[in-house]
Amino acid sequence: MRILIDAMGGDHAPNAIVQGAIDAAKEFDVQIVLVGRGEAILKSLSDLGYETLPKGIEVANADDVVDMHDDPATVIRTRKDSSMVVGLRMLSEGEGDAFISAGSTGALLSAATLIVKRVKGIRRAAFCPEIPTDNKTLLVDCGANSECTPEFLLQFAYLGTVYAEQVQGKTNPSVGLLNIGAEETKGTALQKEVYGLLQKAHKQGLINFVGNVEARDVPLGAVDVVVTDGFSGNILLKSIEGTASFMAKMMKSMFKKNLLTKLAALACKSGIDAFKKRMDYREVGGTMLLGITKPVVKAHGSSDARAIRSAVCQAMEAAKSDLTPTLQAVAPQLAKMMKEE
Repeated sequence: MRILIDAMGGDHAPNAIVQGAIDAAKEFDVQIVLVGRGEAILKSLSDLGYETLPKGIEVANADDVVDMHDDPATVIRTRKDSSMVVGLRMLSEGEGDAFISAGSTGALLSAATLIVKRVKGIRRAAFCPEIPTDNKTLLVDCGANSECTPEFLLQFAYLGTVYAEQVQGKTNPSVGLLNIGAEETKGTALQKEVYGLLQKAHKQGLINFVGNVEARDVPLGAVDVVVTDGFSGNILLKSIEGTASFMAKMMKSMFKKNLLTKLAALACKSGIDAFKKRMDYREVGGTMLLGITKPVVKAHGSSDARAIRSAVCQAMEAAKSDLTPTLQAVAPQLAKMMKEE
């Protein structure tokens, strides 16, 4: 298996990307291609003590870099020699099994859609982060599509279901529609129409729809897949991230209060470490871009070596799955359902 990584994307590129790639190649026995400015990558390797390419590491030169301020819609034309665009072209042409980038989210979405292409019949690709609940809840979408039609959300439900089954290994994962109440009459016209579509898909055995889910129940793992538009999903995700950071800050302050609390912290160390690990995005790796014909992972912009290593693991699991064939088989059925409405 060959995993392609944008070595120039992210706040800590290329050093953190290179270190993460080396760690992943050693741990997972996978071939990794670092795409980017060759001289910069080789310097990073030299700084890490490598005068020759480590086992499992290749370099594919790309002279340009996508800037965070570049217009996502024009990236493939204005930055055609960038590490992101070159890497996605390599993926599209079969020179790799998955692609990872910590670069611009909008540029990655646009370039992946135009170069690697969406699965036939899927109207929009969607970002699908994993929320750190006991059941590793998936959130679809979290920012790729701020305005959605009922058909988009119907497809998001199926995208999340397939990923939960094929990659997470879940059986009959539950799907909930993010809403302001559990009753089916709640929400805007969009949520009400989508509710009916998801019920219909449930009756046809395509998904396991269990109804509406409120934001407060998402972190508790109320469902396996949460379906929403990208605007609401992004707010939910960042609210959860902010709450987790606040809780961690309060716990740290509480345990440092005096000698007794410091002793208590020592006694609770294993539990505290487990909590920190669960809330650490670096343990997940990144966010899958669902609906694209080949696995594309958006790593966090501030990814360090640990996050890149985890993203490689995530990409490998997706590459081993049957995501694309499964989506291709059911997409026409979803389209037929919409025509019948």
